[in-house]
Amino acid sequence: MALKVICDQGALADALNTVSAVVASRTPTPVLTCIKLTAENGRLRLAATDGEISLQLDLDRVEVDSDGEALVPADKLTQIVRECSDPTVSLKAEGHALHINAGDSHFKVYGFDPSEAPPLEAFDETSVDCTLNAGTLASMVARSLFAAAVEHTRYAINGVLFDRDGKRLRFVATDGRRLAMASGDCKAETGTKQCIIPGKALSLIRRLVNDPETPVRIAVDDSRITLRFDDPDAPATLGSSLVEGRFPPFEDVIPKDQDKKVVFDRDTLRSAIRRASLLTNEESRSVRMKFEPNKLTLTSHAPEMGEAVVHLELKDYTGETLEIGFNPTYIADALKVIDSQELSFEFKAANKPGLIRCGRDFTYVLMPVNV
Repeated sequence: MALKVICDQGALADALNTVSAVVASRTPTPVLTCIKLTAENGRLRLAATDGEISLQLDLDRVEVDSDGEALVPADKLTQIVRECSDPTVSLKAEGHALHINAGDSHFKVYGFDPSEAPPLEAFDETSVDCTLNAGTLASMVARSLFAAAVEHTRYAINGVLFDRDGKRLRFVATDGRRLAMASGDCKAETGTKQCIIPGKALSLIRRLVNDPETPVRIAVDDSRITLRFDDPDAPATLGSSLVEGRFPPFEDVIPKDQDKKVVFDRDTLRSAIRRASLLTNEESRSVRMKFEPNKLTLTSHAPEMGEAVVHLELKDYTGETLEIGFNPTYIADALKVIDSQELSFEFKAANKPGLIRCGRDFTYVLMPVNV
């Protein structure tokens, strides 16, 4: 039988937008630029892979008239459905082509034989390592992924370390100049598990979270990680090859002997950093921070541009006077992902790393810069 379904336009557009993020952008293999549609059991499954990362997403806001499959280019299908203004869109496969009807519009998109699509793995119930809710997972990813390296020659730090010890899970990322560690609780047996997850795979997680309470089961084997989002309305399976190599010994990077500490309101510090960084440029991207018992002075200057001075009252600084410089972008990046109002900033010396903490679930190490 040939695929024939009627879909809610908004739900289909959102699902296509999510799944199309997986497809390969440059490849000599055309089917890796496609989305496979499978209608069965009253649902429409959308699936795609770039050869390393795969995503399968089920839609139940559909009316299935006939089970079947189609394999069509992701970009055209996504663009067409997005532009349709009718509340429903019908899809009908005819040979290797897909007919798309919505209101007064009709499109015929040429595709490929669905049997040419690479087979995607089913979720292995027997290899589940841990379970946590989707909101916790998305938060941990947000508080770590931003610090991962991009196309670094040390391939291992292009990914994020998955580090589980018992029921405590940590995601750790570094680009060599900073390190972010996000922690959270999970349901798991005893024992430990470590692997390195590609950043591209983790960047898809936020798109898959509709309800923060949705359980996510994570299965890990020697070469692959698979995450199963048990959302009753839109269940999804995200799979990815693991990054090879050894992650740096991150525990050694986290300072243990900081003797200067200040407690900040997140928004107050964010505003001060933003203002102080207005007169920086690529050549002089640094803000000097002078900590004294009752005040903080932030200064920056760039040749031929000028200088900025921002004063901030400090109520909770403990330690001697210290002057230290940081790349303001690195501080701002951390403040974007901290979801509580209060944080601590700890120091040892002007040439030693600074440390931002937020409770027991977020630790951020950043190297100082010469100013």
